[in-house]
Amino acid sequence: MGIWHPHEEAQLVDGCKSGSRTAQEEVFNSMYRRLLGVCMRYADDDDEAKDILQNGFIKVFKSVENYKGDGSFEGWVKRIVINTAIDNYRRKKVKPVVVDSELTDRLGSNMEEEVEDDSIYQQIPIKAVLDAVQYLSPAYRTVFNLYVLEGYNHNEIAEMLTISVGTSKSNLSKARLNLRKMLKPLVDKISQG
Repeated sequence: MGIWHPHEEAQLVDGCKSGSRTAQEEVFNSMYRRLLGVCMRYADDDDEAKDILQNGFIKVFKSVENYKGDGSFEGWVKRIVINTAIDNYRRKKVKPVVVDSELTDRLGSNMEEEVEDDSIYQQIPIKAVLDAVQYLSPAYRTVFNLYVLEGYNHNEIAEMLTISVGTSKSNLSKARLNLRKMLKPLVDKISQG
């Protein structure tokens, strides 16, 4: 179930469509913390995340007329905010770390298979993982977030970021390798128990 009861959600959507500041404030206040967390995964710092979120909500309220009720309103808003984060990524002109499309197409398919036993990594608190993700390069962090946390596939990510599928796969693999290195001290501590 979403944030709101279906009847309450319908009233908020109608209020937003009619320009009601009260309805907009309710939507903003109800979703702010959760969506700020989403924006933090794509931003370099708190200020950038807040800017992304603010721009996302501006887009939401400007285009709320386009919401047709297919799926939850919360999901629709989240998708707009994620797309705003991706637009911000593109605007910063972050280049993918690997740019040789032919090479990354070959490497990407091989690199995804290079995964060791993940059972010990499942014991790491999610907060520690998310904190470590913030230290990845913007290209690695963005692909990791889109693939692992948002559930997009490599074809979708490649299209969104205007990179090749191989580059998406390569960046994800390298992000995972970097995360493993960053989390190794914690893994060692857990395994020593």
